[in-house]
Amino acid sequence: MSAVAEDVPETSSGTPVAGSIPLWGATLISAAAGGLLVLAFPPFDAWPVAPLAVALLLAAIALGCRAGRQASRGAVVGATFGVPFFALLTPWLWVIGPDAWLLIIVLSASFAALFGAGAAVLLRFRWWPVWVASWWVGIEAIRDRVPFGGFPWGRLGHSQADAPTAAWASIGGVPLLGFLVVLSGGLLLVAAQSARHRQAVRTVATAGAALAVLLCGLAIPLSDGGRPITVAIVQGNVPRTGMDAFGQREAVLTAHLDATHQLADDVRRGVTPAPDVVIWPENASDIDPALDANAFAAIDDAVKDVGVPVLVGMVVEVEDGARVANQGTVWSPIDGPGDSYVKQNLVPFGEYVPFRSTLERFISRLDRIPRDFIAGDKPGTLDLGPVIVGDVICFDVAYDAAVRDAVAGGAELITVQTNNATYGRTGQVPQQWAISRLRAIEHGRTVLVASTSGISGVVAPDGSVVAQTPEFVQEVLVETVVARSDQTIATRVGSWLEWALTLIGFGAVGFALMRRRGTIDA
Repeated sequence: MSAVAEDVPETSSGTPVAGSIPLWGATLISAAAGGLLVLAFPPFDAWPVAPLAVALLLAAIALGCRAGRQASRGAVVGATFGVPFFALLTPWLWVIGPDAWLLIIVLSASFAALFGAGAAVLLRFRWWPVWVASWWVGIEAIRDRVPFGGFPWGRLGHSQADAPTAAWASIGGVPLLGFLVVLSGGLLLVAAQSARHRQAVRTVATAGAALAVLLCGLAIPLSDGGRPITVAIVQGNVPRTGMDAFGQREAVLTAHLDATHQLADDVRRGVTPAPDVVIWPENASDIDPALDANAFAAIDDAVKDVGVPVLVGMVVEVEDGARVANQGTVWSPIDGPGDSYVKQNLVPFGEYVPFRSTLERFISRLDRIPRDFIAGDKPGTLDLGPVIVGDVICFDVAYDAAVRDAVAGGAELITVQTNNATYGRTGQVPQQWAISRLRAIEHGRTVLVASTSGISGVVAPDGSVVAQTPEFVQEVLVETVVARSDQTIATRVGSWLEWALTLIGFGAVGFALMRRRGTIDA
C-alpha cells in the first residue's frame, strides 16, 4: 500500500504536486462525495457506494492540499464533505426545528473538517490507508461522545447492514466496520493512482486488496443457535392529528391495551401461539400509572389477560414532578410493576434543553419541552421471567456502550423500545432499523424492536430480518426466536479495539505534524 505521494512527483516535503487542483475544485469533489455517501445509508441502502465515496473524498484531499498548507486545506475539504452528507442524512430533524437541524450539521461537519485536516498530512506516508482509516475511527469516537453526549448517527459502519463486511461487527462492532470501509476506499484510491501511472501490478494488487477487505466478512461464521422462546411485539399505532396532548396519550395507551387484549383472545381461541413474554414500545403509556389509578388498573388488567410478563414503555414523574423519566418496566401478571430501565442517552432539544435558562429567552418554542427528562445510569439488563433481556430505548441503540453493557450483564435477547411516530415516513425510521440489525450481529443476539408506529420487528442474531411491520398500522408480531448466553468477541473486547485504533490514528497524525515541523528526524 504505497502512498499517493509516492505515485506522483513531490516537493522536498513529500507533498504531491502533479495532478493538484485548486481548492475550489477539491471542495466540489468533496461535496459530491458527501452527497454520494448518503446513498449508502437507508432508505437507499446502496452499501457499495460507501468505499467509493470515501475514495472520492480522499482524492479531493490529496489533490487539493498543497505543500505547507495541507491541514488547513484539508479542513476545508473535509467540511465541504460533511455539510451535504449530514444535511441530506438528517432532514427528519426538521420536526424538532430547523435550528436543531442546522446545529447538528455544523457540529458534525466540524468533525469532518478535523478528519480532513489530519488526513491531508497522513497522505504523505507509506501505508497511509491504515493510518487514515484509524484516524477516521478516532474522529467518530469523539463525535459519538461530545458535545451533549455525542451524536453517533451517520457513523460509516451504519451503512453496512446488508454488506459482506457486516459480519465483522461480531469482531469489532461498528468502529471496525468504519475502519474497513475507509481502508477499502483508500486502497481504491491507490489503485486509481497506480492505473493513472500505468503500474499494472500495483493496480491489480491494491484493487484486489480493496475487494478482499469488502468481501472477507463472508468467511466469518455467525451462529444463530440457542434455546427457543416465543415473544410477542405489540405495535399499537398512534393517532395522527386532531387531539389534545392528554387525549393523544390516552389514545396511545388505549391502542396498546386493545392490541394486547386481542392477542390474549387470539391465544385463547388457538389462532396465535401463546407467547412467553410481551414487549410494548417506548411511550406506550405516557400517563404515569403510579399517579393515575385508571391507567394502572388498565395496564394491570391487560397484563393479567395475556398472562405473561410484559415489558411496558412508560413515562413517569420524578423529583416531585419537576422532571420525568423514560423507562421500560417489567410488569408481572402476578406481582405488577417491578424492575425498570431508565433511558441513558437523551435527545438534546427533544427530551431535555441544554442551557435552558439562557436559550428560553430567545427560542420560545422550547416551552414545548416544559420538563427535562432524567438520564439513567444503569444498564438495561432486566429479568423478564422466562428470559433476561437487554433493554435500550430509541436513541440508546446508536450508542455502543448502552447495548454492550446490557448484553455483558447477562441479556439473552436485546429489546429496542422506540417511538418513531414523530419521524414517521422519514429516513430516521429505516436508519434506526439498520442500526438495530447491526446490534444483532455485533452481540449475537436476537433483537426485538417494538415501536408505537413502526418499524417493529424481529432480527435474528445473524442480522437477517425474521419479521417486520409497516408503519402506522396496529399489528402484533408473535415469533419463536432464540435466546443466547454466549458472548461474541465484540461483546468481550468492548471499546478496547475502538480506542486502540483511535490511538493509532491520533498517534500517526501527531507523528506527521512533528515530522513536518522538524521536531523529529525524517
